[in-house]
Amino acid sequence: MDRRRFLQVAGLTGAGAVLTACTTTPTTPPPPPPSSSSVPSGPPDWQALRSRLSGRLVLPGEDGFTYQGFNPVQDSRKPAAIARCASPADVRACVEAARLRVPIAARSGGHSYAGYSTPEGGLQVDLRRLADVEVLPGDRVRVGAGAALGEVARVLAAAGRCLPTGTCPTVGVAGLTLGGGIGVLARKYGLTCDHLVSATAVTADGRLVTASAQQEPDLFWALRGGGGGNFAIVTEFVFGTVPAPDVTVFSLQYNTTADVLGAWQRWIAQAPDELWSNVVVRGGAQPTCRVGGCFAGSVGELASLLSGLPAAASRFIQPQTYAEATKYFAGNGIEHESFVASSRVLRSPLDDPGKAAELMNGQSDESYLIFDSLGGAVAAVAPDATAFPHRTALAGAQIYFKTPPENAPDTARAMARVRDGLGALTGDTGYVNYIDPQLPKWAEAYYGANLPRLREVAARYDPDRVFAFAQSVPR
Repeated sequence: MDRRRFLQVAGLTGAGAVLTACTTTPTTPPPPPPSSSSVPSGPPDWQALRSRLSGRLVLPGEDGFTYQGFNPVQDSRKPAAIARCASPADVRACVEAARLRVPIAARSGGHSYAGYSTPEGGLQVDLRRLADVEVLPGDRVRVGAGAALGEVARVLAAAGRCLPTGTCPTVGVAGLTLGGGIGVLARKYGLTCDHLVSATAVTADGRLVTASAQQEPDLFWALRGGGGGNFAIVTEFVFGTVPAPDVTVFSLQYNTTADVLGAWQRWIAQAPDELWSNVVVRGGAQPTCRVGGCFAGSVGELASLLSGLPAAASRFIQPQTYAEATKYFAGNGIEHESFVASSRVLRSPLDDPGKAAELMNGQSDESYLIFDSLGGAVAAVAPDATAFPHRTALAGAQIYFKTPPENAPDTARAMARVRDGLGALTGDTGYVNYIDPQLPKWAEAYYGANLPRLREVAARYDPDRVFAFAQSVPR
């Protein structure tokens, strides 16, 4: 779901759907000395790199040089060069030319909440030309790392297939998958990363490798939830898909918050796997909330399930095909939206949900606290089977505050107070796809008990910290 649709869903306009989806200094250890015996000096030879690319290298001042991602708050970040890669060979050339000289980061959808896909003074490896989506025989699909979720859904829907993903159509499949991939079908079919069969990637030493359960298994493990920007630059994914289901979507509007949040967390903990739901608390002098979701079943079955929630001020229920549902959740795409955001994860139901709801009292009416249900198929996978650690959690929580870029510092402080207040109830938890530069204890929050193994994989595949950034997996 794009952010404009999210705001409609949160109650700014009439009947709608649902969202699927800074005050402390992070403690990032200083990078160790490179392990290479010979360390390059000086900037990359950009003209030599340009001659090697089948795509295009763009330097500052040249036509087409743009570094803007989805969030204008991050527009101050400026790379030294942008490589619009047209092949995996181009990605290899970029890594070989820039490694240990300037920072390197991949960009697919450009939705990094902290703007990390634009490396300050470095080389942005733009993958958006690697965007082919090919349905393979059987249940598989080959997806270029630059493909956006909207195109993946469109191609698969035409083939009667489905890959569980998020719903914002302009989000890149790469970033979503590498961080886990929470979406409206997660309780029924699991995370996006749970459907990954293999990934082709360029490693820090310039090798092109295929990671799967049989090949490079440690890298394959890390790429399923270890976060975008770490370990290697993925150029292509192969996923397993499922038959596209017919679903029933719903949205319930409430004028109160605390009682609804408490009832929702008890209700969703007992819900069948076919039901995914979230609750969106909107800030204001008198916060309101909306419960919505997606059910892989009939209207009648859903109506029976919804009887377990408090009576709503307004109610919307509609059966849809999978193709219709992808459009419903996506809404009308927008090119950019300014915001600051963070996250927490509810390991279990909140003891006092009223305290969580009260955090939104007096906040801007463009501020949102969104609880997305987990459980079901997500919990059917062991917490250490992939790098995504939050398998047994009840829900993820996103703290999302819209703001003009010029007001971002003040808004970020307000957002951080809600984040830290919620953290007092949930503990040190977070979802890496909602990455927050100021989240305290961020590495432990994002990776939990999987952090030690992720450190080992990072040290093995990128010992020189070629792909290091402010919140890359610490060595």
